[in-house]
Amino acid sequence: MTVKPTNPPDAAHWSARLTELAARHSVPGAGLGIWYQGRQIEAVTGLANAGARIEATTDTLWQIGSLTKVWTATAAMGLVDEGALTLDGPLIEVMPELRLGDAHLTRHVTLRHLLSHTSGIDGDFFPDTGRGDDCLERYAELLADLPASHPLGATMSYCNAGYTLIGRVMERVTGITWDALMRDRLFRPLGLTHTATLAEDVLRHRAATGHYGDPPRVVAEWAMGRSTGPTGLICSTTADVLSFVRLHLGGGSAGDGTRMLSRDSVRAMQSPQVELPCPYPSGRAWGLGWALDEWDGLAVYGHDGSTIGQNAYLRVLPEVGLAICLFANGGSTGALYAELFREITRDLAGVSMPAPLLPAEGHSAAAPADVTGVYERSSTRIEVVEQDGGLLLRDRFTGILAGLAERPETELRLRPLAAGTFVARRPDDGGWMPVAFFTLPDGSRFVHHGGRATPKVS
Repeated sequence: MTVKPTNPPDAAHWSARLTELAARHSVPGAGLGIWYQGRQIEAVTGLANAGARIEATTDTLWQIGSLTKVWTATAAMGLVDEGALTLDGPLIEVMPELRLGDAHLTRHVTLRHLLSHTSGIDGDFFPDTGRGDDCLERYAELLADLPASHPLGATMSYCNAGYTLIGRVMERVTGITWDALMRDRLFRPLGLTHTATLAEDVLRHRAATGHYGDPPRVVAEWAMGRSTGPTGLICSTTADVLSFVRLHLGGGSAGDGTRMLSRDSVRAMQSPQVELPCPYPSGRAWGLGWALDEWDGLAVYGHDGSTIGQNAYLRVLPEVGLAICLFANGGSTGALYAELFREITRDLAGVSMPAPLLPAEGHSAAAPADVTGVYERSSTRIEVVEQDGGLLLRDRFTGILAGLAERPETELRLRPLAAGTFVARRPDDGGWMPVAFFTLPDGSRFVHHGGRATPKVS
């Protein structure tokens, strides 16, 4: 396509649109940042904390959730550039004490597997290993008792545990904590004055809290345990996140010209490593840290984040010099993201986001006998049953997530999209999300839902 850039970003216009759309979708507070062809704007609306009536400002720190993974991946690739780590050497070579769910996984898992979510380590494993500097070391020790959810490299399954392990591997080869690594290798060199990983540092600033329900109520717990740091504990502002993004748009150089990452590493992070089993709103493939997509014929990289009552969205279109980040702390954040980003990309860059997923009229679904049953992994139990001539998916969190999620259990009616692939309405905003059933060469059956591959157990 031929991209026809229009007007530069107008702060007043996008601030008004953010306020209008946040109200429409019952979002208590939100922050928006746009970088377009050398110009940056920030907008904010609503409350950072509805219970305490604390207004959101451009200096408010939001939980960016799993956007953190891209920061962790960036620091890891810096260590690859320096020769302290390799992408394809077994991690046990630099961390000989490593023990995972089976011997083959322990001997052969690599940094590339972890960065691309293809290790098979069961991803949603959230034990509390304390507040001490040894929290990642203690977490890694517990992985020995965690069964693998799929064979090494067999498919993609979004893996929080893998990124916590990356954090521990980096600690092992540098001798300093992941939190200090982030400060020394990213926050300070990039001049990020409003970005932090530890609660005591966040509290020096105005900080957003998550909310559930309508009217919004403040969540009971502000954040997950410290050991989830490398996978999702960074707090930041839209301005600081856009400064981080410009490191990648700039080919690995900071704004002052300081090289922080090689061009080869930047390209590798944005290169597909694994295709997803079905199309997801966040991407069609995964690179090294980044989720990868294509909008209107143009490459897109980005990531989403979800914590306790807060959500974050980041999309970068390098060919048109556009980056957008959105933080929100309750309500129908997915609907806010979809509507707002569609407007921004269209009005600024003349780029159309992909059409929302919709059921395929007249397409036959897979035979119920092929997909019904129980699928289970750490923190999640999924049942697929026949009901009223169709398929119903019951998705239930277990363990620590059951006490933290707004909806510990959901029921989703499946509608056919393609052979083996269905869509279901999201309970929060009514949009459609994909659910795919597939079989690996060894005959094991899986459902891919929420970015995770969950094995069939009965």
